[in-house]
Amino acid sequence: MNLIIQGAAVADHDLQQIAQLSGTQQFERLGPAAWKLRDARPHPGIAGFCARAGLDFGFVPENRRLADMRLLAIDMDSTLITIECIDEVADLAGVKSEVAAITAAAMAGELDYAQSLRRRVGLLQGLDETALARVYAERLRLSPGAETLLAAVHSAGIKTLLVSGGFSFFTERLKSRLGLDYSASNVIEIESGRLTGKVIGDIVDAEGKAAALRARRDALGIARSAVIAIGDGANDLAMMAEAGVSIAYRAKPVARSQADYALDHCGLDGVLNLFA
Repeated sequence: MNLIIQGAAVADHDLQQIAQLSGTQQFERLGPAAWKLRDARPHPGIAGFCARAGLDFGFVPENRRLADMRLLAIDMDSTLITIECIDEVADLAGVKSEVAAITAAAMAGELDYAQSLRRRVGLLQGLDETALARVYAERLRLSPGAETLLAAVHSAGIKTLLVSGGFSFFTERLKSRLGLDYSASNVIEIESGRLTGKVIGDIVDAEGKAAALRARRDALGIARSAVIAIGDGANDLAMMAEAGVSIAYRAKPVARSQADYALDHCGLDGVLNLFA
């Protein structure tokens, strides 16, 4: 196995300490702040050391390559982008603190997602639909490294699925802007230019996300082992379980603890180093 170490910066003394813990002195630089330690061995002290040093780590098999993957499924809010769209829409409605508290509880797995979404959307009733466009134009930002990750994925011929418990207003715009192949999300109801406080159709919750991944994977004839799934919250766990490689990005503890890898310090482009 190889050990990938990455973060905002990797100090030489930290790298040497991790090498000592993992029993190797074979180093390969992958980037300005990313290293591969070859023939590394797991050690119980590595996780704690990396946490204290502000580093991400992951043991990867020698023969894993990005070219072997065929589908990338990625969550939108707080994963592909830095914000929770519904919280920012709620800010324009004057109810951000209440909505954000419900969002945080749902992402931590403390609330049923479908019920939590209905509660949050209900608080937006009567808001002018232009609030959605304002959030997209003024507040929505891609997570660091997102464009680098997607460029590499597209170059490798990997299909992309943006799957979200958020709203199609945002996923469809991102799909077009970033050249993504597929998307699945919720549709917020709008009548006479105002939000009704309701969602149209079935809610894309945890199982909805997993079902969207399975449907796309099966339609394309792709093996589970050739799927990468990236998310940050409890409602991403079922989707991540359907993938051969699951990655928690800047994630809540419940997601971080169950993912194959966790990226807390580097950007989304750090995913690529797990396939280097």
